[in-house]
Amino acid sequence: MPVQLLRRLVRPAVLFKHALAPAQPLRPAFAASAFARTPAFQPLPASRAKCTLIQVLRNGRSAQRARKLRSPQLAGRPELKGVCLKVGTTKPKKPNSGERKIARVRLSSGKVVTAYIPGEGHNVQQHSVVMVRGGRAQDCPGVKYHLVRGALDLGGVGNRITSRSKYGTKKPKAAAA
Repeated sequence: MPVQLLRRLVRPAVLFKHALAPAQPLRPAFAASAFARTPAFQPLPASRAKCTLIQVLRNGRSAQRARKLRSPQLAGRPELKGVCLKVGTTKPKKPNSGERKIARVRLSSGKVVTAYIPGEGHNVQQHSVVMVRGGRAQDCPGVKYHLVRGALDLGGVGNRITSRSKYGTKKPKAAAA
């Protein structure tokens, strides 16, 4: 009975007080022990989907967690220059098969990443200077970066007709008739 009476007395004051000055404590000190045992005043779980108005007024809103970066070593930059340490191939995940061309690259920031070499054929070798962009190779685990074709030491794909801008290829000259 005394707990219910306290709730009725304090609840409007909590709402009114929080609307005026949110920095002050919301509950009186003498009633803190009574409220701690009731489920209505329990702290909300970390993964709360929706809050009621009363919960928002009592507890305030929590800031959303920042999104995880898809290409963490680039850290908000579109591209970074790097030097190839090793060039090789890897096998893709099931159900795909084949040989995917990859390169270990030391970025100008000092970090070392594994990057996918797109297109058919390439001229990358150790110590080549390349441009690295974000974008994972879907069937290669741990490969979160692509090399930019046609930039720095990595040449474009020869005899490419479609999607040439992705592969660093110029438009072919029209055949003389």
